[in-house]
Amino acid sequence: MTGPRRQRRAPARAGTATVRLYCLAHAGGDARMFASWSRTLPEYIEVCPVQLPGHGERLRDRAPRTLEEAIGEVLPRIEPDLPSVLFGHSLGAILAFEAAGRLRDAGRPPARLLVSGHRAPHLPMRERKIHHLPEREFVARLRELDGTPQTVLDNPGFLRMMLPVLRADFTVSETYVHRPGPPLDCPVTAFGGADDPDVGTTELQSWSRHTSARFRAEILPGGHFYFSSSPDALLRLLVAELAGFAPARSA
Repeated sequence: MTGPRRQRRAPARAGTATVRLYCLAHAGGDARMFASWSRTLPEYIEVCPVQLPGHGERLRDRAPRTLEEAIGEVLPRIEPDLPSVLFGHSLGAILAFEAAGRLRDAGRPPARLLVSGHRAPHLPMRERKIHHLPEREFVARLRELDGTPQTVLDNPGFLRMMLPVLRADFTVSETYVHRPGPPLDCPVTAFGGADDPDVGTTELQSWSRHTSARFRAEILPGGHFYFSSSPDALLRLLVAELAGFAPARSA
């Protein structure tokens, strides 16, 4: 079995990056959705979307079906030469959290963990599990969740191609079991939508258990995909979160 292929990332502008922001998408998501953040975030923040096999430009690769397979794809992307910040939305939040723990154990702790749209990992899921459902029921539930592009759902050929990937992602998410361990020693910020039906404010606040450093929760207008149509509010918070990495200005 070959190891994960190295992914290309947008080069830091004029070599000015002082921190890397690694971004992990939701179940069925394409990490290229984060690439546009480079146009808004300051030059010292290098945006690095982490694309899992089976998604986006890696569509022909077999999608991970277990947490360990997925984490095995994430960790090799995180390079040691600059401070790393992990951002994950929904399933990506759990992958970012688990990756942060493994990096800490390897002596390479991330500088920050930023989680979005997911309950704290020790809490049980409230949503009905769907990864095992027959195809018709599975697709119906995907429509209800409103996270799969309509162009996929309305194109039978493309949908058939994507269903194994979607099932794999939901399998990773829905079979996740948190294993208690020491809290992270990096700051953690949890983001969420005020109208998210699956993740409430208390469930976001509960991420505070998983760090011995500073914790903050930020609730933004919108539902589960609160930043998809208008990311500006989230990006402003990310700038504030990473302002400490800004290069010192010369007098």
